[in-house]
Amino acid sequence: MKITNMELYTVPPRWLFLKVETDEGITGWGEPVIEGRAATVKAAVEELKEYLIGKNPLYIEDHWQVMYRAGFYRGGPILMSAIAGIDQALWDIKGKYYNAPVYELLGGPCRDKLKVYCWIGGDRPDDIQSSAKKKFEEGYRAVKMNGTEEMHYIDSFQKVEAVVNRVAAIREALGYEMDIAVDFHGRVHKTMAKVLAKELEPLRPMFIEEPVLPQNNEALREIANHTSTPIAVGERMFSRWDFKNALTDGYIDIIQPDLSHAGGISECKKIIAMAEAFDVSAAPHCPLGPIALAACVQIDVCTPNVFIQEQSLGIHYNQGSDLLDYLADTKVFEYDNGFIEIPKGPGLGIQVNEEKVKEMAAIGHNWKNPVWRNYDGTVAEW
Repeated sequence: MKITNMELYTVPPRWLFLKVETDEGITGWGEPVIEGRAATVKAAVEELKEYLIGKNPLYIEDHWQVMYRAGFYRGGPILMSAIAGIDQALWDIKGKYYNAPVYELLGGPCRDKLKVYCWIGGDRPDDIQSSAKKKFEEGYRAVKMNGTEEMHYIDSFQKVEAVVNRVAAIREALGYEMDIAVDFHGRVHKTMAKVLAKELEPLRPMFIEEPVLPQNNEALREIANHTSTPIAVGERMFSRWDFKNALTDGYIDIIQPDLSHAGGISECKKIIAMAEAFDVSAAPHCPLGPIALAACVQIDVCTPNVFIQEQSLGIHYNQGSDLLDYLADTKVFEYDNGFIEIPKGPGLGIQVNEEKVKEMAAIGHNWKNPVWRNYDGTVAEW
């Protein structure tokens, strides 16, 4: 079997889909994208395409090694996202070739069902309590929310209090029946992150996410000394080498590699297995489309230290176009009391609605995240 063609589709709201075709009629789908840099990742995939055409798609590990190592310069969000989407598509082909879900090829299932969480509140968190109650009624038992808006190196305690009050509103409404994750989104600098972590602790969050930027992971030592709340990091870390030092330092509790950013199924399986050796759990990052989520689920099913999966159905970014719009069979991601069933289909376990993909690719997108500024005009983290 040989790869004969690779087609890329830029589709709303902010995704990039990849279709890999073979001479035996088996096709695979992947989602290689960095939010806000879809065109750049698309160009990187086109460069890698020159090597892959004519190759056997089943030699996944060898292709991964060539794509990562043979270009001399390696790593980073663009290359690793390009590799990730290609890797997903090759695993999809391999599963279909052997008529088995990807997780069967990776050792088989180690769980009966998978817990998921959803987003509430938007970029500038608002209407938190009613949104959480609505999600609870829909069957979710875990939500995640952005904690803050802009926050300066040293900022007003009023902003800290606002975060605490929002989380407290969910606790007042739902008690501990709803798990709450608070995403700092790298918007908070070390000094204020210590304050926030300490003040949130009495409300018992499920975890706090990216309390500082990954470039400042050394600050996690000090933050961890101010709270017992689990600390999650990893959405902006792109290989096992990026995670190595963070795990060795011992101040993280949950890793969140993104299967569309961190080298795909092949790399994230290794990253999460490495974390198990440090007694660290995983909650793969996935505010993206249905192919990325399907890849995550395949890893989750066969990986024991995964405890929950992010998914973006109904997230504020998806207005006008959502995950299920691109699937022929939407039942694969049906939720029951905050869990999804283990998919049974071959490959990634989904059927992409190719007609819908082509229709929306004709519209395309040029999504960019906003530029935020602090009260004094300095650039803030988004």
